Amino acid sequence: MEPGSRSTILAIALALGVLAALPFAAAALGNPAMTTLATRILIYAIAAASLNLVLGYGGLVSFGHAAFFGIGGYTVGILFHHHRFNEALFGLMLGTDQFLITLPAAILVSGLFAAAIGALALRTAGVQFIMITLAFAQMLFFLFVALKRYGGDDGLIIRRRNGLFDLNMRDDTTFYFVTLVFVVLFFALVWRIVNSRFGLVLGGIRQGERRMAAIGVSTYRYKLAAFVISGMGAGLAGALWANYARFVSPDMMHWTKSGELMVMVILGGAGTLLGPLFGSAALILLETVLAAYTERWQVFLGPILIVIILFFRGGLAGLVDLVRKRP
Repeated sequence: MEPGSRSTILAIALALGVLAALPFAAAALGNPAMTTLATRILIYAIAAASLNLVLGYGGLVSFGHAAFFGIGGYTVGILFHHHRFNEALFGLMLGTDQFLITLPAAILVSGLFAAAIGALALRTAGVQFIMITLAFAQMLFFLFVALKRYGGDDGLIIRRRNGLFDLNMRDDTTFYFVTLVFVVLFFALVWRIVNSRFGLVLGGIRQGERRMAAIGVSTYRYKLAAFVISGMGAGLAGALWANYARFVSPDMMHWTKSGELMVMVILGGAGTLLGPLFGSAALILLETVLAAYTERWQVFLGPILIVIILFFRGGLAGLVDLVRKRP
């Protein structure tokens, strides 16, 4: 689906209608677990969309994207930890459990880490770039494993969700709608970026970086800016996940988590606006359904993913286009 096309706008409107009605349908069916499952899908959709910005639109295969997802989650967890025990963070400030403080903090810290990692990694390309992003993510993974003060390998418990105005954030339906608002805002940001001059340059870099450099474009600056925005988006998803699960652990930064995000992007359709949403929904639903029947659900998940990726060009978003264009 082309960003900004009429079909995309109709698909977005339909998706929003379905997502807004989902909690009420879950309550009517007597299955409130559907709401929490949908919340999980939405959070991972943000993380996958942030990766899609550099992978699908920029052609940068980052295999360490989970690092920013984990940094966002740990920012919320650490701030809550210091708030709970009334301890100063770095001797400068107390922690907090307020959503409007922890969320921007998670986005900012993730962006700073993305700027530092991207400034080094983007001086390489191809396999070297993949390996450097993977190495940085694993370094952060082992760093947080070693931080016993914040739970180490066992992770860090967040006893209650962050407060937001007078909303009852403990209620799963309320938190679902809060998450949905951030999903809409982030996907709108991605749509705006893709349809801007910045997005056109990013697409040009994906198709031929040497040609863009030959006409005077500073490709490094554009790639770094996209990498930082992508890291901030993953940090937002991590902060929402920390509130959703009320728990963070180093596993959020492990390379397997980066692999999951990459599968979501490719499965849904790399370089498409709604592809990450389709991919996260498909992967999480397949895991949930298959795990209910067998403990060895990965054995069946693998072939299903391979069939979808091989035979549906453009992923699930491409399949939607194919169905739409068929007379």
